[in-house]
Amino acid sequence: MAFERGSVLRGVAAGVLALTVLTGVSACGGNKGGGQFTTQSDEPGFNPFKGRGGGKSAPQAGAIGVNSFLWRASLDTLAFMPLASADPYGGVIVTDWYTNPEKPDERFKATVYILDTRLRADGLNVTIFKQVKDASGGWTDTAATEQTATDIENAILTRARQLRLSNIKN
Repeated sequence: MAFERGSVLRGVAAGVLALTVLTGVSACGGNKGGGQFTTQSDEPGFNPFKGRGGGKSAPQAGAIGVNSFLWRASLDTLAFMPLASADPYGGVIVTDWYTNPEKPDERFKATVYILDTRLRADGLNVTIFKQVKDASGGWTDTAATEQTATDIENAILTRARQLRLSNIKN
């Protein structure tokens, strides 16, 4: 029997689908405690997340999920900008708009993504947003130069190397 617009069978099918989704979602939110995540690292077979160093390694209990030197260096480098949010487990730092007192007609916002647990240049991505004040006093989005993002990435990497070198025990 085909589904027809307004048929009872269609309503029943939609209800069953909604009930199935709600049951699945509520099962995810249970607070049973004591469960422990296990991996299948010792089992043979194809694992796209294993080998070649392409993925993040599992963070230790109580540790942040990204490279601590890159994290600290990012916060140090962007300390002049107001912080909107920072997620040390996901490796995302978002600043609020910053206006340079010398140029009050433009403002910047930065988002830093730390992509790896290792201290590597490709484990960092910085995105810069720029707005310029228009004639009516509102803010208009404009493109920030790629050199600005590159300069901030280089400053973060330099600071991360300094932090790492100061942390090495002789």
